[in-house]
Amino acid sequence: MRPFHHLLANNLVANITNFTVWFAVTFWVFLETQSVFATGMVAGIYLVFTAAFGFWFGSIVDHNSKRLSMLGSSLASEAFYLIGFILVLTEPEGAFRDPYGIYFWAFILTVMLGVIAGNIRSIALPTLVTILIPEPERDKANGLVGMVSGIGFLTTSVISGLLVAYGGMLGVLALALSATALAYLHLLSVKIDEGRAPVDGDQPSEPKRVDIAGTIRVIAGVPGLFALIFFATFNNFLGGIFMALLDAYGLSLVSVEVWGLLFGVLSTAFIASGIIISKTGLGKNPLKTLLMVNAITWAVCCVFTLQSSIWLLAAGCFVWMLLGPFAEAAEHTTLQKVVPLERQGRVFGFAQSVEQAASPLTAFLIGPLTQFVVIPFMTDGAGAATIGAWFGTGPARGIALVFTIAGFVGLLVTILAFNSRYYRQLSAAYRNNKDDDEDGGTAVANPA
Repeated sequence: MRPFHHLLANNLVANITNFTVWFAVTFWVFLETQSVFATGMVAGIYLVFTAAFGFWFGSIVDHNSKRLSMLGSSLASEAFYLIGFILVLTEPEGAFRDPYGIYFWAFILTVMLGVIAGNIRSIALPTLVTILIPEPERDKANGLVGMVSGIGFLTTSVISGLLVAYGGMLGVLALALSATALAYLHLLSVKIDEGRAPVDGDQPSEPKRVDIAGTIRVIAGVPGLFALIFFATFNNFLGGIFMALLDAYGLSLVSVEVWGLLFGVLSTAFIASGIIISKTGLGKNPLKTLLMVNAITWAVCCVFTLQSSIWLLAAGCFVWMLLGPFAEAAEHTTLQKVVPLERQGRVFGFAQSVEQAASPLTAFLIGPLTQFVVIPFMTDGAGAATIGAWFGTGPARGIALVFTIAGFVGLLVTILAFNSRYYRQLSAAYRNNKDDDEDGGTAVANPA
């Protein structure tokens, strides 16, 4: 597992770098332009690029060495960050204060392409788990992957604001260039025996193309797999409510300094969950684990904003962050078992395109809905008159009501999923699929 640990450390550096740039761009755009429109467009660019490139990135991973794909990801990020660095140095006077200027948006698009290029790594890493880790241990390895993501999330939330405050985008991109180069050089030294699936000599090799139709056929060929992807997409769709409203609700209860510190402390839940999964695994049926943690998470979401309490909010956020990696690891473990290795990159890319686009989409929709419908409803409307006596009234309680409703919807959908034939079909496919793990851990899942 030594190469796997090197890959984890390497991806940690790359993830921190790329997401720090993304967060920093968002902060910087608002500070430079004071335009909510511009910051919203940054989220929109990430949404569109992620959805558009996921299929292509998956095909890159499938048709090339996984290590080579990750190296190419770093080179692409480095190139875009270098162009962005030059654009900062040669900025015409006042160009970055015009939220409608061509130079401004050319810079944003260039830097965001550097961030998006890093998504190749998030597709390649779970396929390397399939290759390097024997099937009985993959759930634990996926827990370590989740822990790395949690460390990155925690670190990013601290670094990005400080960099923008003290170094601006010049400092951000200087750090990004240095860290990306470091990750590239380190990965050059990591040797990986990727192995290959045995191929019949009379069978022509698969053409190197994106092949969306073929990927959809593979997913459709595993009973219940489409349902799993769409379930995760629905969860992310509801999760977009947190993206849009959690900061606003937290800042209604405490100062910005306290909220930032509290959120950093709560983010350690990601690390704790990764450690737990790496020690205990996910059980015999990861799909059952996924639905159980979803049921708990949404049940907590139903109650953690019932009263205006920072402690209740903190407890709910901690549970949310603690259980989230269990769901992600369970999904990855299931896909690694039931999808053929030679198609896993494209399937993970498809899932990334569909699932990751959901949260920003909700964030776009829920903000105006909350501002113009729910908040008036709970301030001086029918909601305030009906439940305001015990639930509370005002803008913050309007946001709280959105969280509570989302919790009930998520819990209902999870219960329906637990009792669906898709859950039974995919659980059976996972149980019945066999991996060829006798040869040192290189595993190729049989098509279902």
